[in-house]
Amino acid sequence: MTKRFILVAGNIGAGKTSLTERIGARLGWRTGYESVMDNPYLPDFYGDMARWSFHLQVFFLGHRAQQHIELFNKPESAIADRSIYEDAYIFARALLHMGNLKERDFQAYRQVYELVAASLPAPSLLLYLQCPVPVLMERIHSRGREMESGITADYLHLLETFYDEWLNTFDLCPVLTIPTADLNFVQKPRHLDIVVERIQEKLAGKESVIFPPNGE
Repeated sequence: MTKRFILVAGNIGAGKTSLTERIGARLGWRTGYESVMDNPYLPDFYGDMARWSFHLQVFFLGHRAQQHIELFNKPESAIADRSIYEDAYIFARALLHMGNLKERDFQAYRQVYELVAASLPAPSLLLYLQCPVPVLMERIHSRGREMESGITADYLHLLETFYDEWLNTFDLCPVLTIPTADLNFVQKPRHLDIVVERIQEKLAGKESVIFPPNGE
């Protein structure tokens, strides 16, 4: 079987971790996740974003580059929750937009990012999980994570705008957009089947569109 390396991208609450876990289990692929529990900067960042944004972005740059290379070099196929590209084009940009990252620091970060990203092997496929902001807000509130308590609809809309702009120019690999508002691949196996089928079709070079499963 051909080795594959897939990245899962999308806004906060879109379902990235859940889908990564289930595809890994279904297909027997290695999985990679965002560093949260062992991230030495997150607590400081949420306490003072303006002071710690640059440090956090540099940490994520190193973490995601290392994860990207390790997963790509494994003999088995792999899927990763979030990508190094989103850090630069979505989240660092949002921090700059909101005034939490100075222009000087943003440019220094982007210079290092460009050098690192240029050396990374291209993924086989980018899965973009698309979901309306009201649904994202419902999901974020329902999971009740303290560090997400300050997330607003305006912030999610900002991220969504940056995702749209980034994906319009992304050309490292094919992109499969998956609307997740009406998909429940956690509790409905058929919904996971639909996603896996579309992924396999896209990897085979076929053009396919995910339609809402109409309550299946």
